[in-house]
Amino acid sequence: MMHVNHSFRNSWRRRTACASTLCLIFRNDGQIQESLEVFQSCCILNTKNSDYLKQVGRSLFLLARHKAAIEVYNEALKLEDADWKSYHNQGICYIYLKDLTKAKDCFKKALQINRNEKSFVMLGKIFLQEQDIEMAIDVYRRAIEFSPENPELLTSLGLLYMHMGSYQKAFEHLGTAMTYDPTNFDAILAAGSMMQTHHDYDVALTKYRVAAAAVPESAPLWNNIGMCFFGKKKYVAAISCLKRACYLAPFEWKVLQNLGLVHLTMHQFASAFHFLSAAVSVKPQVAELYMLLAVALAHLSDPENAKQAYEKAMTLDPKDPAIPLNFCVFCYNIGERKAAVKYLTEFELRLKTLRQEQPNNFAIDKEGGNRFCLEVKKVHSNKQQFAKNALVRNIQNLSKMTTI
Repeated sequence: MMHVNHSFRNSWRRRTACASTLCLIFRNDGQIQESLEVFQSCCILNTKNSDYLKQVGRSLFLLARHKAAIEVYNEALKLEDADWKSYHNQGICYIYLKDLTKAKDCFKKALQINRNEKSFVMLGKIFLQEQDIEMAIDVYRRAIEFSPENPELLTSLGLLYMHMGSYQKAFEHLGTAMTYDPTNFDAILAAGSMMQTHHDYDVALTKYRVAAAAVPESAPLWNNIGMCFFGKKKYVAAISCLKRACYLAPFEWKVLQNLGLVHLTMHQFASAFHFLSAAVSVKPQVAELYMLLAVALAHLSDPENAKQAYEKAMTLDPKDPAIPLNFCVFCYNIGERKAAVKYLTEFELRLKTLRQEQPNNFAIDKEGGNRFCLEVKKVHSNKQQFAKNALVRNIQNLSKMTTI
């Protein structure tokens, strides 16, 4: 009798093991519903096995049945209350249900049970969704204390510091990330853009050469390479690189703006108008685009539309001193002296306010007489920071989140 019972138990274990293996095969082949049904059968055969419940939860998650998945994970936690993976997976389900508060609680519980990189990363993403950058930095800092050699975590923290303007800390973390992974694309792109900010174009281009070998079809990369050549006054090379970036991302308004800027610098005003008007169509709420468009229109002998573009820029951005300065020059050139005085006064007020808010980050060229001087410096310094978008792409990309 004992031999019969032993044989029965072994046979039953083999059947459930085969069934669970079959479920995994179904799921890898995309047959999620079939996988769910078989896993549910396994749960009926073995009601005390939390692993089968977690597999049912994952199948429900893949079927976008997030509420049902949460309930199944709750049942799994009743069997094994110290399982961090169940809390982690619940947190991801709550993110898809837009309940960030409960998601944070789940990830915190997962970290209390077992400190792990995945829960740290997801918790950081939630704080970024809530625009709480300081808390996100704190989370990634704790994650790096747990895993100091993870290049993805180091890169993410570096990008966050870069977003906050702490460039020294950002460069340190990005440099460490590249030490562990010399071909880390996002770290190279971000570090290169910081080098561009300090006009170290040759070193930035050296970094970009490594990135281009790893990811040759990247619009942000070719945008930054183009702006390096722009800084080196190699305008033909800059246009060539920017047009490649435009080919790879035809609706990226920053690339279109940079193309317009380079053409303005080369006094090719018709081409500049073409790219700037396209940028305005893609991103109509950016004041700088209207300002540059107005400069192009003024040189194309269209003062009426240029004036309208300047007025639109003034309405959209009440802080940028470059807009009233260029508007002042435009009004002076067309003989409207009173309007020129008005916008010059507005420029001085904005400049004073900006100096009070950012005393170390703004300086005006005392020898500036060229109407392009201020706008070229401003747009050049800002637009080469295209790598900052990696922060949004790689940290806040919810479409890549999945359970474990």
